[in-house]
Amino acid sequence: MKFSISREALLRPLTLVAGVVERRQTLPVLSNVLIQVEGDQVSLTGTDLEVELIGRTVASQVDQAGAATVPARKLMDICKSLPDQSDIQLAVEEGRAVLRSGRSRFTLSTLPVAEFPNIEDADGS
Repeated sequence: MKFSISREALLRPLTLVAGVVERRQTLPVLSNVLIQVEGDQVSLTGTDLEVELIGRTVASQVDQAGAATVPARKLMDICKSLPDQSDIQLAVEEGRAVLRSGRSRFTLSTLPVAEFPNIEDADGS
């Protein structure tokens, strides 16, 4: 997965989705946000197993579609610390997400997408 997006286009849905993600979880993947890229659409999904929020935005450039889970709070803090109107390039390589903006470079750990719970698939009444 590799795409470019403006800081504002990513920060708005990320802030909403990260609100449902709690810091202390029994499952480590629940502190992550699921990022899915198809076409020029970027979907951000966060859940606490009771509530699931999905935010969508449009990437300015998509080099490779795909999906990954990255720590929600860290990603949000990094995006907030970047200057206004900056462009962000996010690439997932070998189990790591590399975020670049200007001369800054951040490496975030990822967890397997298959571990991320999907509420639609859950059984319940």
